[in-house]
Amino acid sequence: MTTKVKICCIKSREEAELALRYGASALGFVSAMPSGPGPISEDQIAAIITFVPPGIATFLLTCQREAAAIISQQQKTKANTLQLVDAVPLTVYPELRAALPGITVVQVIHVTGADAVEAAKAVAPFVDAILLDSGNPILPVKELGGTGRVHDWKLSRTIREHVTTPVYLAGGLRPDNVAEAIQLVRPYAVDLCSGVRSNGDLDEAKLSAFFSQVSAAQI
Repeated sequence: MTTKVKICCIKSREEAELALRYGASALGFVSAMPSGPGPISEDQIAAIITFVPPGIATFLLTCQREAAAIISQQQKTKANTLQLVDAVPLTVYPELRAALPGITVVQVIHVTGADAVEAAKAVAPFVDAILLDSGNPILPVKELGGTGRVHDWKLSRTIREHVTTPVYLAGGLRPDNVAEAIQLVRPYAVDLCSGVRSNGDLDEAKLSAFFSQVSAAQI
């Protein structure tokens, strides 16, 4: 199966259209975060999502940890996928399911060490997919994504082998390393922000190179 691509940190209708033109199957929209690039207001997210065609996954990145706050954000933005970038109590998942039927739930696991394998296995039964990233949620100011750092892909592969849910791979992916990452980890999808940007803006040349390398990795 061809590896899917999620382009994150979308900040305008023009960026969304550019990403989709090159073949993105998912777009990421960053709400308020303690750190990292790309946050825009919930009103902006809602306005851009209005123009996204059916069949495209619209990910709302949220650092909220309580169900009521997450539900409120989804209802305001109308994103069809929730990307929970911080750990949440297991009780949150059924609350989201009950309040938001049909909305996809994706849990981020920050691969900081071998304990990420057990963390992923613990949450996998409750979510639709797992996204492996390179943040560090135990810092005084949490890093919950957008670091541009590569983590240990061997751990990511181990996680993918031990869970039955689809796995998204994020963290420091670029045109020059994505093929290697796909061949090693074999994720359902790859996800990136800074790797296809120049001065914060989506870069068409980098997008083209990235998608070319994703295609090459399928051989």
